[in-house]
Amino acid sequence: MVSLYKKYSHGIWLLYFPLYLLVFSYLEKTNVRGLHRVTSFLDYHIPFCEWFIIPYLLWFAYIAVTVTYLFFHNVSEFRRCMRFLCAGMTIFLIVSAVYPTVQDLRPVLPASGSILTDLVRHLYQVDTPTNVFPSIHVFNSIGAYIAVCRVKPGKRNLGFRLGCLVLTVSIILATMFLKQHSVIDVIGGIALAYLCYYLIYCRDVSVSRKQSKVLAR
Repeated sequence: MVSLYKKYSHGIWLLYFPLYLLVFSYLEKTNVRGLHRVTSFLDYHIPFCEWFIIPYLLWFAYIAVTVTYLFFHNVSEFRRCMRFLCAGMTIFLIVSAVYPTVQDLRPVLPASGSILTDLVRHLYQVDTPTNVFPSIHVFNSIGAYIAVCRVKPGKRNLGFRLGCLVLTVSIILATMFLKQHSVIDVIGGIALAYLCYYLIYCRDVSVSRKQSKVLAR
């Protein structure tokens, strides 16, 4: 048991996800007043397209598979990825607490439609249009792509890397074409990813170089 714990002690990072869901659920129930509307003129030029429910739902598998692979095959990159995700999601919770947002872009769906339309309807029922800025769908997708590019499958296989890029871009587009997020939410998610990338990955490289110089002396 001791050896097993030492081998998988990094798994403690995974406890953040249920904690995040608890805090987010609390904010969803309590932040019902003073919501700030987030939309832009560009949102009204983007058509609704139910086909984007496919990449939108694939987001869950994308994040889960990426984190699971890193957990078992690359502990150092797992820790970096989790630091990235946890930092961004924590910032999102803070923003949602002090500046709760809402969007009203969702269209009225037909009473009877395709399977894809029914999936979108179910999504609308379980996911409220509140606390949308910045988009965590966008942020986590970029985080997963960064992690994928830093491990063997991504480094050695251009086709795999391009496939993940297409999926990442499709998920980002899906947030807008499904009217789940405003363009502003997407820009916020990208900006947050850039900030966390600098803090987690770029600073790690800088620290490593400084340590190498010290050891060389």
